[in-house]
Amino acid sequence: MTTTTTETAVRISGLRRTFGDRNVLDGLELDIARGEFVALLGASGSGKTTLLRILGALDAADDGEVLVPRARTIVFQEPRLVPSKKVLANVAVALPRGAATRTRARAALAEVGLERHVDAWPGTLSGGEAQRVALARALVREPELLLLDEPFAALDALTRLRMQDLVGELCRVHRPAVLLVTHDVDEAVRLADRVCVLRDGRLVTDETVAVDHPRDPGDPAFAALRRRLLADLGVHPTAQEIPE
Repeated sequence: MTTTTTETAVRISGLRRTFGDRNVLDGLELDIARGEFVALLGASGSGKTTLLRILGALDAADDGEVLVPRARTIVFQEPRLVPSKKVLANVAVALPRGAATRTRARAALAEVGLERHVDAWPGTLSGGEAQRVALARALVREPELLLLDEPFAALDALTRLRMQDLVGELCRVHRPAVLLVTHDVDEAVRLADRVCVLRDGRLVTDETVAVDHPRDPGDPAFAALRRRLLADLGVHPTAQEIPE
């Protein structure tokens, strides 16, 4: 796995990953530009998380070329905070110790609205607060590639919308390349510059989201894209969820 050019954050060509006799990723092709937000949809078992893990160096491809920046980080569905460390220490975990790191960690917490929680223990946080700490921990590393593995799935509906808004704003400010893995079509259309659909190990859809911000699900263009994506996922247009 090597680094990319100044214009491209991710370049995937002919990517294959096999488990047993099944090609979970089968010759997949995908480029993500620096500063671009891409959402990846697909049914469970379609290979979305496998792709994300390969990009995050948590798994290895069996074949093909994968080019990514060195500075990359992952936010998972669970915050994965260290219970024995306070919030500030969780944000700065594995970074060099010192005043400069603490200052950066405090600034990251301020960006996610948790500057008053630096001395809190993870066990005292709500689900949304814990996920904001995880996001601050990712951003403090100034990644060129931010990988989001269904980071809002465990949150209640209102907190989820607020977190989507926060992530969208932070990504516009910091401008990493972003790959969001999600089951939620509305979430993908609301946040992404491009939406891709993964099926049978390949991308069957790769579409630019031509809907103005702030994106309203009642906008005809939003609704039309949502229907197309659901159809590409094999879901009846009136369905509300992607099947597990």
